[in-house]
Amino acid sequence: MPSLPKKKLAAGTNSSVVVDRCQVCDSVDLEPVIFIGYLPPVNTMPTVGTRPAEQPAYPAELLRCRHCQLVQLGLVVDPAILFPPSYPYTSGTTKILRENFAELAQEVAALYPLKKTDLVVDIGSNDGTLLSNFVEPARVYGIEPTNAGLLAQQRGIQTQIAFFNRAAVKKAEAEVGRAKIITATNVFAHIEDIHEVVDSLLELLGDDGIFISESHYLLPLVETLQYDTIYHEHLRYYSVTALKYLLEMHGLEIIHTKRIPTHGGSVRVYAARKGKYPVRDSVATSLATEARELTDAKLKAFRAGVVNSKIALYALLKDIKAKGQRVFGVGAPSRASTLINYVGLDDGILDCVLEIKGSYKIGKYIPGTTIPVVDEARLFEDQPEYAMLLSWHIADELIPKLAARGYKGKFIIPLPVPRIATV
Repeated sequence: MPSLPKKKLAAGTNSSVVVDRCQVCDSVDLEPVIFIGYLPPVNTMPTVGTRPAEQPAYPAELLRCRHCQLVQLGLVVDPAILFPPSYPYTSGTTKILRENFAELAQEVAALYPLKKTDLVVDIGSNDGTLLSNFVEPARVYGIEPTNAGLLAQQRGIQTQIAFFNRAAVKKAEAEVGRAKIITATNVFAHIEDIHEVVDSLLELLGDDGIFISESHYLLPLVETLQYDTIYHEHLRYYSVTALKYLLEMHGLEIIHTKRIPTHGGSVRVYAARKGKYPVRDSVATSLATEARELTDAKLKAFRAGVVNSKIALYALLKDIKAKGQRVFGVGAPSRASTLINYVGLDDGILDCVLEIKGSYKIGKYIPGTTIPVVDEARLFEDQPEYAMLLSWHIADELIPKLAARGYKGKFIIPLPVPRIATV
């Protein structure tokens, strides 16, 4: 088994740490994959009407470790900056996530059935949407650093408001005991000291427990040019190969993998202490696919493809704006901030961005811009000529729904190859 890294990341500013060694294996053999500029934190959103003021922006560069193959961000930003108490994201407002979490609970019931006395713990549990699916078959407990955890508490889901660390684990153990299942969905790539995270979750995980992570998957990121998922909350861009290396350092082995559609393509990975469960064929299949698809040549093509996609989107928008036509953005997920800032869109190009009624982002500006986020009712009232789908990865779902609700214009799908679509 490889040894754990002995050296911390190199010191940077008070609010950031430069990555000069691999976050997993401590190797200094890091090669650049792509640099997409200086980006503001994607969920730091000024209130509409406030005057533009100084706003921090941090370099966004992807690096690949030649030793363990981990693709990672080149800078770690203070989590207190990235995840303030007012963090505006709630998972319950996203239909694809609600459906995914329900499917996860069904899959666990089929593969690894739970007893009423078993405990399911969710790391980064947000508003409790995932855990709500496990309330019936088991006991549940959430650990969430933002005020979204208060929403979970209001739903009757026991939630500790804290960052996940050893102190949070000790409190959880004292309150509810050790877990049969620990989940970390769209959070396992977000926390800085990944070895402390794994050690901590092992303390909380029962001897026959199973750790389930869901992370944005490097394979579809490269395949479909998803540069918009590069932002500072995402410290690591996992492949199954890199996850295998990381988990084995802690005596865990991957027992099952599954590609899932969330966030434009994610991977669900089941892991347990070595020898506790049979290893399913899906693991070998994933590793073989990555060896074939995540080559040096594919990563170089990814960089060139991203640049060409940006230029093509600008060309498409130039023709539209030359005619005096309006473009509204649809959806304000975190990835929208990266796309808007990397491409260089402003309120002269994108009039506004629409969010569903009840979103905490309504009444705020897209980070780094004065593009307002407004209620999606504006799309149907104002009928702009074009609607740009910033949640482009679910375009097939969004287009017919928006048309059925009365939108009569055309749609811009910005990635991977920018194009105009109609119903």
